[in-house]
Amino acid sequence: AAVCGTAMSISLSVTLLSGRGRVITLSPDSTVEDLRLQAQLSLKVGLERLVTESGVILHGKSTLRAANLQNGATVTAHVRQAQLVSSALAFALLRPDGTVVTWGNAIDGGDSSAVQDELKDVNQIQSSLHAFAAIRSDGSVVTWGKMDDGGNSSAVQHQLRDVKHIQASSRAFAAIRADGSVVAWGNPCYGGDCSKQQDQLRDVTQIQSSRDTFGASFAALSSDGRVVTWGADTGDSSSSSVRSQLINVVAIQATAFGGSFAALKSDGSVVCWGSPTSGGDSSAVQDQLFDVHHIQATESAFAAIRGDGVVVCWGNPQDGGDCTDAQEQLIDVKHVQATTKAFAAIRADKTVVTWGSGSYGGDSSEVQDQLKNVEHIQAASLAFAALKSDGSVVTWGTSDAGGDSSCVQDQLHDVTRIQVSRDGVRCSFAAIRQDGKVVTWGDPSSGGCCRMVRDQLFDVQEIQGTENCFAAIRSDGGVVTWGNGDFAPDFYAAQELLQDGNLSGLSGLFPAGYAAIGSDGSVLNFGAVGMQPQPPQPPEPRVQSGR
Repeated sequence: AAVCGTAMSISLSVTLLSGRGRVITLSPDSTVEDLRLQAQLSLKVGLERLVTESGVILHGKSTLRAANLQNGATVTAHVRQAQLVSSALAFALLRPDGTVVTWGNAIDGGDSSAVQDELKDVNQIQSSLHAFAAIRSDGSVVTWGKMDDGGNSSAVQHQLRDVKHIQASSRAFAAIRADGSVVAWGNPCYGGDCSKQQDQLRDVTQIQSSRDTFGASFAALSSDGRVVTWGADTGDSSSSSVRSQLINVVAIQATAFGGSFAALKSDGSVVCWGSPTSGGDSSAVQDQLFDVHHIQATESAFAAIRGDGVVVCWGNPQDGGDCTDAQEQLIDVKHVQATTKAFAAIRADKTVVTWGSGSYGGDSSEVQDQLKNVEHIQAASLAFAALKSDGSVVTWGTSDAGGDSSCVQDQLHDVTRIQVSRDGVRCSFAAIRQDGKVVTWGDPSSGGCCRMVRDQLFDVQEIQGTENCFAAIRSDGGVVTWGNGDFAPDFYAAQELLQDGNLSGLSGLFPAGYAAIGSDGSVLNFGAVGMQPQPPQPPEPRVQSGR
């Protein structure tokens, strides 16, 4: 039914995908952001964006008049989803109402108290090893964590507006703004300073990062296919030697270590730069790099999938850069996954081919007869886990780092998703089953054992891993964490808090102890030596605007 507005206002119907909606009345000179905030309050749910009946995403700063929204029009509201992000030893939980809860090692971003008042109406969170950066609905950015590694953005804060996306290296951030310009901050040796390239950073659509011995580099891809690089000034990481070839680029891949990049061009050819020993030199296979559709990387090698399903490799031979022994089997390949030093390819017939360092998953001979009907492969640092179409899981690689799941094999059924934690040789897997239960294996000190919190792991919707622990979000909003056995919990404090009916979630083993989330959104931390339970603060309004 049409809704009438006054002479000085218009009334709009804001509807969720579920069909529930509200009528919001505002001045035509009000902004789309005003409409979103009013609808958010009325619907009592966090809203990420508004979309017109014709499918146009409305921009927050536009007025209702400029957006051509007429009295009685209907717009669809997309609900903001919960997001769980991790740094090296801390977590940040973006709740559906746009607020953020953090816990873990304070230096790594586990303590956001200094910016808590600003962490409202957040749409997206990105992390480096030791810091976090949050993008708010108005395009502003809030940062916290280790100051020199991206946790302090004060030097560029005036530039951090209309931000649409943030990429991270291990110790720096780079933000893409709505106009395609880029703002970087953090450790300069890891890409935290792009001032010398600022004039070239226009119409940027994608940013990739690669790490090398001396730092890290960023590579930015522009809408016209140009590539601009900055960061570690090691000579090898510079793209100057191939700059004339970096045109019509559609995607960029980077090695996890070694400072090498591979750019995929629109004609299916590939251009590489960086350390020659870690994939920066593809001259030995250049004549085979045609009609390439996708590129994957280990820490110092690349694997390219061509349109005909053939795989071409280059880089460090021990890390997967030489696939000669497996070449005859690498046909009809659809997807390639990588550990630190090995590759695993899924073929069209859903069988698997592996190569690279055997102890890192490059040798799957012991389970080869089981690697059939594989739908997806998840990789940790030293092991692979293959999810089959019947919901079962097959693992291989270093046994005590997730390559051996025999102790929980009878529980690995009806699995829907697998997540990993990584900490060098200490890594583990966590699988979510259809019934919402969680099965873990691998290094116990990095989350491979969840025995202490198993009773709390029910109706799990999502799992996120840090370097050596996991956090799970349940359907009731509860958060459970486990891993890092170097720190003992305070069981008595845990029991007292569990008896508090206001708590909706409780975490487990973690460097900073426990974190319990109350029904009012408050957080209590406890468990680590020298820490006392922190009383919850009075609940804040679920939606607020302005910095």
